[in-house]
Amino acid sequence: MKHKLTWSLLPVALAVCAAFPAPAMADTNQDLLNELRALKARVSELEKKIEAQAGKQADVPAPGMTPDQQQDFNRIAVKAEALEDSRDMLGFKGLKVSGYMDPTYIYNQRRHQAGFQFLNPVSNGGYFYDDSYMGTAAIDFVKETDGGSRWRLTLSPQRGTQAVSEGSASILHEASVSIPLTDLQTRFIAGHIPDWSGYEYLQPTLNKLVTHNLLFDLTLPTAYTGAGLELTRDKWIVKGLLANMNASKRDANEKTPVLAYRVDYAKGEFEGFGFAGVHGKAHNGKAFDVNGDLVVNPDTGLPYSSSSRVDLFEFDAYFIRGDWTVQGQASWGRQKDASITAANDDAGAFRNALWSGLSALVAYKFDPRLEGVVRIDHIFNSKNGGGLLTYSSFDNHNGIGPAQVYQDDGVTLANANKGVDRSALTLGMNYAFNLSTVFKLEYRYDWASGPVFLDTKSGDYKKNNQLLSTAVVVSF
Repeated sequence: MKHKLTWSLLPVALAVCAAFPAPAMADTNQDLLNELRALKARVSELEKKIEAQAGKQADVPAPGMTPDQQQDFNRIAVKAEALEDSRDMLGFKGLKVSGYMDPTYIYNQRRHQAGFQFLNPVSNGGYFYDDSYMGTAAIDFVKETDGGSRWRLTLSPQRGTQAVSEGSASILHEASVSIPLTDLQTRFIAGHIPDWSGYEYLQPTLNKLVTHNLLFDLTLPTAYTGAGLELTRDKWIVKGLLANMNASKRDANEKTPVLAYRVDYAKGEFEGFGFAGVHGKAHNGKAFDVNGDLVVNPDTGLPYSSSSRVDLFEFDAYFIRGDWTVQGQASWGRQKDASITAANDDAGAFRNALWSGLSALVAYKFDPRLEGVVRIDHIFNSKNGGGLLTYSSFDNHNGIGPAQVYQDDGVTLANANKGVDRSALTLGMNYAFNLSTVFKLEYRYDWASGPVFLDTKSGDYKKNNQLLSTAVVVSF
């Protein structure tokens, strides 16, 4: 650089020489040497001035910025690059973390019970329509790689899908992977995946009311453990799995999976429909006695299979525009050898459980924050003494099974071969306090075609029950 600068100063040096011409008659060589030294000093002085000017130009800030602002900008740029390098090295690129919790208060008329519920274990009594997935806390991790693969882990202590489906103290709610195959719209999916049936979502952040509808609670699977495909084509989304239903592992002598699928169509910006189905073998609670042992088939002398054939199908649709939300669902299902009442013969063989149901929800926003909600549900369940998915014995809490009547010698069944039909009417409101907080208030009236709800104080059976609940849902 210095050599280039020196050569560039050659014209300047020549000009200086012209300005200081050597005397034509120098008396001695000493005079000539002094003149050369003066010329060299002048060239050195000019070099320093040009270098100083070049340094000043390098320090000139960008237009609109002071020198201090330029220095701050340079430091920020360096720090941003360092943070990006650190993020990539630690694996945080493409990672999203979210979560929610919903402390809940519930009053139950027939159970004479009132109080808060939060993170109560499902394994301490089972799954009921008045606790369901309410009072949960969950944290969700989603990681997407540069190649489009997605990894998801959702943890929910005591109230996740694995705790519900297997009656354990598990914190697992979802653990799944989604890997693009030929393109991003054709994916391989696998893992522990929550059920996708119906119009209502499991998460309280996506559910307008505190409780869920009857079809969600009593007729749908909880989760699948398996593998399959997800296809997105224009307005259609198709998902399918070969999986265990409500089981992370099959028992001995069980090897038949279920086929679970879901199809969604978005007709336009405001409306769409979907349907889902399950076909295969799943756990049959009727095959176990109160001690958890397999029941012996009197015809063969061998225990009944712990799983039996299940066929489920549901159709749902939605219309959401402006202040209005309208959603609906129709379901049908059956399970082999899973009815509540056995056959009226000497063999006492198991019979099939069969049911169908309807649910509809209408919501209206009185203003952007305040919304009113009405929901109506009904389940037809009279065949063979009743029986729903995973509910193969009389249940005086959920109200499933034959009606109970009083006689002189105590309570007996009105008709062992006929189960009650179940209905529920729910009225609720939700208020968005801010972007991350929603307050919910709900009144729910449940009834049946016969007395099946146990009044825990009097010991009587009633045809109806009432709930009053409120919850605060906080998410991030």
